[in-house]
Parts: sequence; C-alpha cells; structure tokens
Amino acid sequence: MFDLQGFGALLLSGATVTIQLAVTSLIIGLALGLLGATAKMSNIWLLRKLATVYTATMRGIPELLLVLFIYYGGSILLMSILKKFGYNDYVEISAFWGGVMALSIAFGAYATEIFRMSIQEIPIGQREASQAIGMRPFQTFYRITLPQVWQIALPGLGNLFLVLLKDTALVSVVGLKDIMYQSSRAAQSTQQPFTFYMAAAIIYLGLTMLITGFMMWLEWRANPAARYAKKISRQSTHSQSTIG
Repeated sequence: MFDLQGFGALLLSGATVTIQLAVTSLIIGLALGLLGATAKMSNIWLLRKLATVYTATMRGIPELLLVLFIYYGGSILLMSILKKFGYNDYVEISAFWGGVMALSIAFGAYATEIFRMSIQEIPIGQREASQAIGMRPFQTFYRITLPQVWQIALPGLGNLFLVLLKDTALVSVVGLKDIMYQSSRAAQSTQQPFTFYMAAAIIYLGLTMLITGFMMWLEWRANPAARYAKKISRQSTHSQSTIG
C-alpha cells in the first residue's frame, strides 16, 4: 500500500516547490500586511479607505478564484498594456509567480488586521515618549513599535502561515508542479490514488509539524521576559536541590 513505485523523487521535488512557494508568498505577504496596517492607521483618509477596500475584498474572495484570476487575467492585462508599447507577442505569467501573487495578496489582507490589532495593543505613551526625546517617526516605528508588534502578532502570523502552506495546493490547478500536482500525476499513472494522496498528506503534515515547532521557537526567542523567568526558575530549583 505504501509502495511509491519510483515516484518518491517526484513527490520530494513537489515538496521543494511547495516550500519555495510558501516562503516567497510569506515574505511578500508580510510586507503587504505591514503596509496595509500602516495605511489603515494613517491620518490620510484615502490611504485608510484603500486599505479597507483591500482587506474587505481579498478576504471575501476564495483563494482558488484569486489564483485563477491572476494567472489567466494577469496575462490578458499584461498583454493589453504591452500592446500599447508595440509589443504584440503572447505573454504568460508563470504558474509559480501567479501563485505567489495570489497567495501573497490573500495572506497580506489577513496579516493587515493582525498587524493593526498588534499596533493598537502598544500603549500610545511609548510613541509620545519617543517623540519627546527627538526620535523621528521611522525611528519610533523601527525601534519601539516593530519589536513589540512582532512579539504580539507572532502567534496569529504563525497560524496564517500554516493556512498559507495548505493553500499552496490550490496552485496545482494552473500547472504548478507542487506536491498535489506530482501526487495526482503519480496516482493517475499507477491507478493507486490512495497511496499517493496519503503520501501527500504525510508530507503536508510533516511540514506543518516543522513549522509549528519553528514558530514555537520564534515565540520563545521573541519573549525575553519568559526566557529570563524560566532561567530564574531553573536556578531556584537547582539551588533547592543542592541545599536538600
């Protein structure tokens, strides 16, 4: 039942593509989320409205439709733009970058709300104090706000990344050779769909466990107070055992 019949290498190559897609989408999505949260809390009315429309629209569209729209509609839009400059050849967006754009946009919409709520958790007095000592807005954001936002938002972003990893399977519908594409190909060739879809599920589960462990480590690293308290607790326990 678990004989992969020589398709193991294809599944591993699909896992590599899935990881590349997820990590690239995560990086771009984090940037979009941070920009969106900044725009939502801006004093400029237009930026606030644009950010609101962005989050409301992207969170209301299924990711599969977003992948299809960007992959097929993006090529049409790009060709129509290039035709104005005299370029009439066919242009196609690659499945990888079409998937990255779709997943990044969707991830950024959800991350926007997480970043916004995290920023609101920081006492406004800290920003006022930094301005009082002459720090510029960018310095205040980089040195005061961002480190605390990272600590507060990390659990929510970790959950979003797990969802993003599983959403990468949607990009297989436009031909990206990820885990789902390779497992479907193997299942069709061998007429053993249960074996290869089970193998794909095990790979996704393994990646999820690795990411969960990594996020727990990041949360521990981002909370120096908890690390210090744990260190003091260990020292106290060791001292009591030594005295006893």
